[in-house]
Amino acid sequence: MKVGNWQGNLSRIPGFSILDRYIFVELLLPFLFGMGLFTSLGVAIGTLFDLVRRITESGLPFTLALKILLLKMPEFIVLAFPMSILLAALMAYSRLASDSELIALKSIGISVYRLIIPAIVLSLIVTGLTYVFNDYVAPAASYEANATMTKALRPNRKSFIEDNIIYPEYGKVRQPDGGEPQTVLRRLFYAERFNGQEMLGLTILDRTQPEVNQIITSESASWNIEKNIWDFYNGTIYLIDPKGSYRNIVRFQHQQLALPRTPLDLAFRARDGSEMTLRQAREYLEILQLSGNPTKIRKLQVQIEQKISLPFVCLVFGMIGAALGLRPQNSNKATSFGICIVLIFSYYLLSFVTSSLGIGGVLTPLMAAWLPNILGLTAGGILLLQSAK
Repeated sequence: MKVGNWQGNLSRIPGFSILDRYIFVELLLPFLFGMGLFTSLGVAIGTLFDLVRRITESGLPFTLALKILLLKMPEFIVLAFPMSILLAALMAYSRLASDSELIALKSIGISVYRLIIPAIVLSLIVTGLTYVFNDYVAPAASYEANATMTKALRPNRKSFIEDNIIYPEYGKVRQPDGGEPQTVLRRLFYAERFNGQEMLGLTILDRTQPEVNQIITSESASWNIEKNIWDFYNGTIYLIDPKGSYRNIVRFQHQQLALPRTPLDLAFRARDGSEMTLRQAREYLEILQLSGNPTKIRKLQVQIEQKISLPFVCLVFGMIGAALGLRPQNSNKATSFGICIVLIFSYYLLSFVTSSLGIGGVLTPLMAAWLPNILGLTAGGILLLQSAK
């Protein structure tokens, strides 16, 4: 599409002046260049080299490798969006500064805050695109890519198998002296394998009954959908007094037990956070909170908040890039690209540190995900005030 056509379409936007259209087109061209550059670099470094190695060493078919490569692209497109906005803002406003166009615009009374409106508009548009890709496109594509890779390298493996499923269930117990309730293990569910239909090799420690503890072993178990209960097959129930004395042993070929179906949900939802949409991650969090594992819970909470905060990095980078580009000393394209790399590295390093602190419990999940954005917007505002002077 020609520049004239772009300007014609932009003229239909309410409040968009000729100046806005001019700057918007200046931003759009380096943005598209950045999308191609950063996506290509991400795919090459993150996926392509590994696929080439698997083709030569593991015999991965070329057609499947190409399919996996295409499925991995949305994951890197999500990361390329904010980086491209930063590069576009730096290069566009640096070009205006180097050609003295900014001086001419300021001389007729146009403020710096007015000049960055096109960058903010483009940043908001890309923020929406990033959210759509990050929540709808990338998770499904990433899951399909990993499933295709596993199926290609392990052709004899069933389509759905999960090993070593562990589900601890905790509860609060009141203290005899009336003190604060203590969190104790109430039930421990372990299965060696889940083949998509049955749990195999089960061992369950049940401490939910006040007068007796149970240890249940079974060759297999399946969930009875009609009765909302577990069907256990070929197993043994060991009844033990809470003080440790033996009570009884019950062997069975088929036994129905009213245990929670959470272990089954965990097996079905055993995806990485990057392979789940925001809705799926929240549903999985409700299941995971029943397990009482604080580290896993905090990690997923941080990932959920990051799914929301990540798209707004585009707005942060758009403001910082525009503020830096308006400074005359950053008018060189090589300087702009160098600043872009440093800012990207610094931001994602800060994001890694804050997410680690969130998982460790030092920061709340909300603060861990949003602190880099808050600091970035603050820095962008300060730079913008300095450029306006």
